[in-house]
Amino acid sequence: MALDGPAERRDEVQVAMGNGNGLALAQPSRPAGRAAAATGHTDRRLRPNPNAEHKPQDYSDVRGEYAPAVYSALERHLPPSLLDADRDVKLQFMRDILARYWPQGERNKVQRHKEYRQRILHLYKPLHEELYNMHPSAFFLPAFLEAVKRNSEESFRSIMKEPIPGVYSFAMLQPTFCEMLLEEVENFEKWVHAMKFKIMRPNTMNKYGAVLDDFGLEAMLNQFMEQFIAPISRVFYPEVGGGTLDSHHAFVVEYGKDRDVELGFHVDDSEVTLNVCLGKQFSGGELYFRGIRCENHVNSETQHEEMYDYTHIPGQAVLHHGRHRHGARATSSGLRINLLLWCRSSVFREMKKYQKDFPSWCGECQRGKRERQSQCVKATKMAFLRGSGGAMI
Repeated sequence: MALDGPAERRDEVQVAMGNGNGLALAQPSRPAGRAAAATGHTDRRLRPNPNAEHKPQDYSDVRGEYAPAVYSALERHLPPSLLDADRDVKLQFMRDILARYWPQGERNKVQRHKEYRQRILHLYKPLHEELYNMHPSAFFLPAFLEAVKRNSEESFRSIMKEPIPGVYSFAMLQPTFCEMLLEEVENFEKWVHAMKFKIMRPNTMNKYGAVLDDFGLEAMLNQFMEQFIAPISRVFYPEVGGGTLDSHHAFVVEYGKDRDVELGFHVDDSEVTLNVCLGKQFSGGELYFRGIRCENHVNSETQHEEMYDYTHIPGQAVLHHGRHRHGARATSSGLRINLLLWCRSSVFREMKKYQKDFPSWCGECQRGKRERQSQCVKATKMAFLRGSGGAMI
């Protein structure tokens, strides 16, 4: 069956700590060699799999574009000749690698956005101060908290449904949290309008909504990802860096009358996406999923078993692979507002450049592999039969 519409092709690499509104092309490989050349370390190839026995150094005092956790995770992938090098040497080596994701033009853009965000944080007065610090029992349902506390595949599956492979739905947020977040977003949008600020929209596909990190929720949502999404992703999405999530892009989207109506067919710029319906009263707006694809197969046909429509319920979450093709049908009445958390792994994005084989998570790649294996088996059988027939004559 053909696709419902053209899939958005995203061959670009997202700036690792950008705001998600723009995509930057990956820069051509250049030597990460200032540190390597200076110290005689000529082996600059990263390990495709992390060195589980190596204990990374502490980078908590490092300030800059990337979080300390990024360096700690990446250090496990360093070539053996660098593992025992001085921390400064390793740090420079890793910075050179990560800089490939961030050309100068994009750095300037990010700097302007940083200044925009700082101005908001200086002037905006939150409506609900309690939202800006993590309060698990007030934010999450007890069953969800218990599953995360037990931290096992069995505990996660006990609260989840998996209607199709790789898509998980579960009750997650307290109604009071949803209400407060809706009120906070509405308060921020009114304030932006009154101050005549230009509001940064979540991405290039949504004309309404807001980036939650822009008005102070970044630290809380980073804990949200690290403490409550990463443990689940480590179990269900290890093949795309689910165990090394280190940055996020968090936003709300709004659908309904005088808002966005629907969302076109696309893939997210994330390794793992969390989508939670906050409310309010609405009808329509179903998510439709159409299979996981790598960059080479993003526009390939959908197989019948890959088709699934998901109906939103306030407080309920759906978790899926960022490359899972999807869209949102029209919200026919009312107002639907959803919280989106795009979770990313800088380590996984770097490792993709060293990948020699097709990605194991792409449905089309897997089908191609099965077809080749089937053809090989058939060819072997035919050769055997021909050989047997010749021996009998």
